[in-house]
Amino acid sequence: MTVRTRFAPSPTGFLHLGGARTALFAWAYARRFGGTFILRVEDTDLERSTPEAVEAILQGMEWLGLQHDEGPFYQMQRMDRYREVLAQMLDDGSAYYCYASPEEVEAMRERQRAAGEKPRYDGTWRPEPGKTLPPVPEGRKPVVRFRNPLDGDVSWDDAVKGAITISNRELDDLVIARPDGTPTYNFCVVVDDWDMRISHVIRGDDHVNNTPRQINILKALGATLPVYGHVPMILGSDGEKLSKRHGAVSVMDYPAQGYLPEAMLNYLARLGWSHGDEEIFSMEQFCAWFDLDHLSKSPAQFNPEKLAWLNNHYIRQADDARLERLARPRMESEGADFNNAPPLQAVVALMKERANTISELADAAMLFYRQPAPDAALLAQHVTEAVKPALAQYADRCKTVTWSREALSAMLKEVLATHKLKMPQLAMPLRLMLTGQLQTPSIDAVVELFGRDTVLARLDKFLA
Repeated sequence: MTVRTRFAPSPTGFLHLGGARTALFAWAYARRFGGTFILRVEDTDLERSTPEAVEAILQGMEWLGLQHDEGPFYQMQRMDRYREVLAQMLDDGSAYYCYASPEEVEAMRERQRAAGEKPRYDGTWRPEPGKTLPPVPEGRKPVVRFRNPLDGDVSWDDAVKGAITISNRELDDLVIARPDGTPTYNFCVVVDDWDMRISHVIRGDDHVNNTPRQINILKALGATLPVYGHVPMILGSDGEKLSKRHGAVSVMDYPAQGYLPEAMLNYLARLGWSHGDEEIFSMEQFCAWFDLDHLSKSPAQFNPEKLAWLNNHYIRQADDARLERLARPRMESEGADFNNAPPLQAVVALMKERANTISELADAAMLFYRQPAPDAALLAQHVTEAVKPALAQYADRCKTVTWSREALSAMLKEVLATHKLKMPQLAMPLRLMLTGQLQTPSIDAVVELFGRDTVLARLDKFLA
């Protein structure tokens, strides 16, 4: 079988984490077997679909690097094809016109509810041998309904959930075209999957109830059935349905917060799939390992701390020039002054070990690109009369010492020994005078990056 998978979002909102994971699994399965990954935009919901949502989906896919091989295809551009198939089905009897009004359909369902029955269309307009249909109401445009089998079962071996069987008696005759002639979701999906020769449908398990209807329509068309795999949903860390407070926001909010795409992909891959105890892996490794057999049958839980941990790993592994490009715009928006300052690439190389996001990295790097404004109380606490002689000697030695981290570290230890001080007694006031804060990377690394002239000028300001 030639593997052909698809990601088919509806552009009624942003690309969220669940959709991104579905796209990743479908993409990886195609890559694993040298197949084709198709992007299809299901935009027939004219009231809710927007161009902005389409653009947000395309941007999210591009940021994640999930490149499609075919598409994007838009259902609204395939209306002629849907009408062609509808006409074929009306002609062969697998579909029929139904003139029941919405009010009449609701009334029949109310009667069924009152009788304790499952509410469903009762087949009033379904043609049967020897059956006389009601007179066609004047001026009323019909819907088109699919002639669902009345007996038997719909069964499929779901690649994630295992064997699933639904009785046809649970299914009524689905509307496949509205009174204005526009086809409905389940019908368009079937025609698209048939025309695009989709071999594997990997999607969320909220679509399980659609699957028996789609299988019956495919059978009526004489089409080959794809393999279906329904992936359980993603829950919040509290076990509840994922919401905005858990992180159910646009995928594009994550680069804005400073997450790297490789961290997001690695994280999403582990939400409902596993390869032994492997936690960190490249997309090349993931595609080589990925299969449907190891998809979990249970919902996955979103853990923002785990995502931050992975992001920290990929930041530490990232090229410093790339980190500079990502951090600079954030720092510029905060008023960073890059004139007469250390090279930003060198600064991010020093600061990246502790950063969980690019935003954190940019914030941490700002200490090199703004004038220090230490708290007066902290200065009084740390720049005491007892330590000032050591600070003065340190400043004097800075005038001639070789300007390397190793030499600066050795000089600092010599000053400490001379004045019988411990490291924090000298490092803390140096941090305050140079950066305005008490928490920084190693003081010798900070001093080296600032450079001789900046260090001497800032020390002189507080020691004069």
